[in-house]
Amino acid sequence: MSGKPTVGEYMTREVETVSPDETVAAVARRMADSDGHNGFPVTQGRTVEGFVSAGDLLLADDEAPVFTVMTEDLIVAHPDMRVTDAARVILRSGIQRLPVVDDADNLVGIISNTDVVRSQIERATPGKVGKLMRTLSQIHGVELDEVRREVAIADLTPTQARVYADELEGRQYELEHGLAEPLVVIDNGGTLYLADGHHRAMAAHEAGIEAMDAYVIVPQTPVDLGMAKTAEKEGLRVVDDIEVVDYARHPLVETTKRL
Repeated sequence: MSGKPTVGEYMTREVETVSPDETVAAVARRMADSDGHNGFPVTQGRTVEGFVSAGDLLLADDEAPVFTVMTEDLIVAHPDMRVTDAARVILRSGIQRLPVVDDADNLVGIISNTDVVRSQIERATPGKVGKLMRTLSQIHGVELDEVRREVAIADLTPTQARVYADELEGRQYELEHGLAEPLVVIDNGGTLYLADGHHRAMAAHEAGIEAMDAYVIVPQTPVDLGMAKTAEKEGLRVVDDIEVVDYARHPLVETTKRL
């Protein structure tokens, strides 16, 4: 992936569209039956003619064709456009989903505010991983490898004794909407220590999700991790051992020394 992510890298390529001649009632039914859609591009062949939203359908006659109520003054994105630029358009226009067209004005995808958030999450996590690897290398003087793979929640050893109920709700929302940041895990001689993502791991566990995407840091030789001592001291063996605190909010500033 490029250093500056593009719309083409994050857009949804399989786009549900409607025809200009479909009735308002038919499109309203499709919208109601869809998984969270609040609007569709209106296409003739592969050409985008307009966009119809839930607001456009309000008070419209059920038998009216969509082309009579759709928005024709379109804002679109191009696959080569930077995601950050698409984010500015989405923020300033209030449009949640932008059709993406190629140089021939053919519809090739759609990018949503959710896709934009996901792109920023995926860019943030590698920075955390790099910082953690540098710290581990400096403290323990060991070479480290990094792999991206799924890890089983049941195989994780927590290194944080409690999570906060209000933040847990936020992580549950992210999981449901495909926005969960990957976990950060240290594979120390075969034991998988959860270094970052305790709220996400607990949310997944409560949702019955068995595995999650993770950046896994692997010391080439096992090291004496401070977080392993924390886990042992707190009696943390599995995610179920983490306490959910529902009487306090996450502190604004918390200093921990687990490395």
